[in-house]
Amino acid sequence: MRQNNTTNKGGTNLTWNLISQKGTRWKNAVEVKLTEEFSREHPEIPVSLVNPYFQTEEDKFPSRKKNTTPQEIVEVEDSPVPIKKIIKARKIRLNGKDQRQHLVRVKNQTADTDKWLAEDAIPDGNLHSRRFRASRKTEKSHK
Repeated sequence: MRQNNTTNKGGTNLTWNLISQKGTRWKNAVEVKLTEEFSREHPEIPVSLVNPYFQTEEDKFPSRKKNTTPQEIVEVEDSPVPIKKIIKARKIRLNGKDQRQHLVRVKNQTADTDKWLAEDAIPDGNLHSRRFRASRKTEKSHK
């Protein structure tokens, strides 16, 4: 049974208690008992404006389960990953400053695991950067 419903009729929120549904002649209308402030309103409203009333969230979503125990947070240790090579370089703007990033390939990983890392976050970054710049120079000279 629907009860204690609210709707927005003409820009005004109405609250009512459901008395009964009109007979078969008016199967798409509902007679309601309005609060005192809306006593001058017509007591019939279309059923499309009636929404079911639920006391609590558990009544509204009975199949939803509450998670009573919080999941443990597992901290991942940021150990340096072995870098195979630098593939590309780019400059991005973070906090109003240009920052150079490199697309790196990790050893024994496929291309779909390539990551953009900041220049200072790459272990042995100077060595890999020099190799990357040297390989770009040789590619340009062969063209």
